[in-house]
Amino acid sequence: MLWTILFYTTIFLFGIVIGSFVNVCIYRIPKKEDIVRVRSHCMNCGYQLKWHDLVPLFSYFALRGRCRKCKAALSVQYPAVEAANGILYVTVVLVNGINVESLLYCLLTSALITLSVIDFRTYEIPVGINIFILTIGLIKVVTDLSGWLSYLIGFCSVSVFLTILYYATKGRGIGGGDVKLMAVCGLVLGWKLIILAFFIGCVLGAVIHVIRMKVSGEGHVLAMGPYLSAGVFLAMLWGNSMIEWYLHFL
Repeated sequence: MLWTILFYTTIFLFGIVIGSFVNVCIYRIPKKEDIVRVRSHCMNCGYQLKWHDLVPLFSYFALRGRCRKCKAALSVQYPAVEAANGILYVTVVLVNGINVESLLYCLLTSALITLSVIDFRTYEIPVGINIFILTIGLIKVVTDLSGWLSYLIGFCSVSVFLTILYYATKGRGIGGGDVKLMAVCGLVLGWKLIILAFFIGCVLGAVIHVIRMKVSGEGHVLAMGPYLSAGVFLAMLWGNSMIEWYLHFL
């Protein structure tokens, strides 16, 4: 039991470290800033953060959510994203086990978090994130060559339909980034799971956005990236069980 707790604690700590980098990507990618070479700094005063200001989760609470120099309030997004990434990493390993696939799924999870927040704010999914997911998909195919046809069909199954919708509605029905997202995620999941992911994402988007329109007066335009990402994550971990449960009743 002790070793199990230590193992999953390590996974969580690894997750929040990656989550810290996810925050960097969320803030810098839309601004076209370098995500590697530029040192982390306060968004208000420009103070370059020291190593002890960058400890995921712990530094935020130690500083009471404020910049060490100018005392400006730091966004709650920092600990929220770090904690979410750590918790989801633990969830992936708990559900899927310890294997190469889980590592790829963890990386995919971080990419989905990144694009979800960016899309929610800007209504755009950065091309670089889709390329990163494409790389994960290619590695997934290489590590499971026996299922290459399923992955290839997955790449096309939803994305071809969305491409037709995109051109038929001149981009008003679906965004180009969403089309690419479903293509590259289909390469990771295969055709059955990507269709399920798309269905889940559409249902979540419809229900949640209607609620947001009623509660906060949100407009009709919605960013589909977060909802499609949620669908991909759920299908990735529990999709096969969902499909088996559904077929049981046919």
